[in-house]
Amino acid sequence: MVRIGLISDTHGSMYDGIWSFFSECDEIWHAGDIGSLEFLEKLNAFKKVRAVYGNIDDYNMRMRAKEVNSFRIESHKVVILHISGYPDRYSPEAKRLITKEKPTILVGGHSHILKVIYDKKNNLLHLNPGAAGHSGFHTKITALRFVIDGREIRDMEILEHERRD
Repeated sequence: MVRIGLISDTHGSMYDGIWSFFSECDEIWHAGDIGSLEFLEKLNAFKKVRAVYGNIDDYNMRMRAKEVNSFRIESHKVVILHISGYPDRYSPEAKRLITKEKPTILVGGHSHILKVIYDKKNNLLHLNPGAAGHSGFHTKITALRFVIDGREIRDMEILEHERRD
């Protein structure tokens, strides 16, 4: 069993309440637009991090984070990329990865819109945690946490907080 915290689009900082929301998590998955190496190092000091870079991340971040992070955890194949699209509207890269990797969990970011969608056609759970940071067009700060226990994905919880500039 592993407890996952899932964020995206931090742009160098995140809502302080997420730290306590993730306190019992074993790992943090970050779906891109991390924002700074300093922030990535702060996350890594807190928990194990599996991250991908996003379109706002610079050369230094691209040297530290992956473009696509593909791995097995419990009984699941996970693929994380920043721009994934959504079921029936996946990005070309997401379509290629779904065909090649056959994930059971596909994680994307970029949209700043939280979505949890089961894709029956591709037999996978698509997760987009929305935006955890203070920058962007979103009005709500969001994050996800859940448990993976063998084949089971359970206890999915959403953190949602009004964004105040």
